[in-house]
Amino acid sequence: MALRKGRFEVVFAESAEDIRAAQRLRWLCFLRRGHDGPTTEGVLDADDYDEGCDHVLIRERASGSMVGCFRMLTLAGGAEIGRSYSARHYNLSRLSGFQGRMVEIGRFCIHPEWHDPDILRLAWGALARHVDEQKIEMLFGCSSFVGTDVHGYEDAFAMLRERHLAPKRWLPRVKAPQVFRFARALRLRKPDPRRAMEAMPPLLRSYLAMGGWVSDHAVVDRQLDTLHVFTGLEIRAIPPARAKLLRAAGA
Repeated sequence: MALRKGRFEVVFAESAEDIRAAQRLRWLCFLRRGHDGPTTEGVLDADDYDEGCDHVLIRERASGSMVGCFRMLTLAGGAEIGRSYSARHYNLSRLSGFQGRMVEIGRFCIHPEWHDPDILRLAWGALARHVDEQKIEMLFGCSSFVGTDVHGYEDAFAMLRERHLAPKRWLPRVKAPQVFRFARALRLRKPDPRRAMEAMPPLLRSYLAMGGWVSDHAVVDRQLDTLHVFTGLEIRAIPPARAKLLRAAGA
């Protein structure tokens, strides 16, 4: 799959060491907060889902440094939705009737010391190529806000409620023990667009710009210290101009 843009390249993991490198970066991005031990060597973010996924790695070409990664679980259709990581946190029974091929995008992260926008562009280019090659009709996953305190995210959640809720036929229902029902709690709040977009995670902003939608509640995930919303994107909903850009990035 090797793709290159500027200083970076994206490849599939080909070995156990490649996957461990991704797991180390995931730990750094998702679990390091609050770690006060003397060393971080050998610490990983790993789970039972890693074995069944394709792992995508984004590296700086000159140094080989890992700057980003994510994993993909490809499903034949909604009947397999129970295999997904997202199904641990959301009742996705409504999506079980989705007929097309699907990909769950998980553990997407960019190294906190790297801020080059080419990293995210290259990731989307790799996804666009996978979507075309595998004839994928829906992308989905969990989009994470840092921390479990909703303070500071009110405008972002209010904008999600106002503009980006899932269509009722696909809307995930509550399953996790602790959630923030933002569609209900913020039904009277008028979001400030600037503050909302500033607080929105970059990956979620990309999904929304392409026509993506979210659940009406956020899961409070204390293990990863995040608030996350289920996010879906039907490929046919992507505006043609945006789809053309994505395919160009994946060429």
